[in-house]
Amino acid sequence: MSVTISSELLRRMVAEAAASPDAEVCGLLFGAAGRIEATTACANVAANPARTFEIDPTALFAAHRHARSGGMAVIGHYHSHPSGLPVPSPRDAAQAMGDGAVWMIIGAGRARAWRSVDVGAFVKEAIDCT
Repeated sequence: MSVTISSELLRRMVAEAAASPDAEVCGLLFGAAGRIEATTACANVAANPARTFEIDPTALFAAHRHARSGGMAVIGHYHSHPSGLPVPSPRDAAQAMGDGAVWMIIGAGRARAWRSVDVGAFVKEAIDCT
């Protein structure tokens, strides 16, 4: 499977991560059926943002409410690994719900897409830029 995203959206996420070398950035991915059409940066409210992320629940709930009223669907989220590679960490795997959500992980100046396919498990997705 693959995920399609515009090169501009991808560039913005990578730039956002590069601008935050000491803390993980995070945000939401919007779209449908393997296509990321928009992103929104969110506050990382984790107790230790240098090592983990937690999307601000207020932003997450607002995005889901907006989707229920006809807005774009939340299809996943992104976050960075400031001192690591763009692969799921054990902490990421512990949060994977097997719901098909896209996890875009940014690290070492690049992004990789992953899909949560089972509780605690991911598969790597190809990224197609438009």
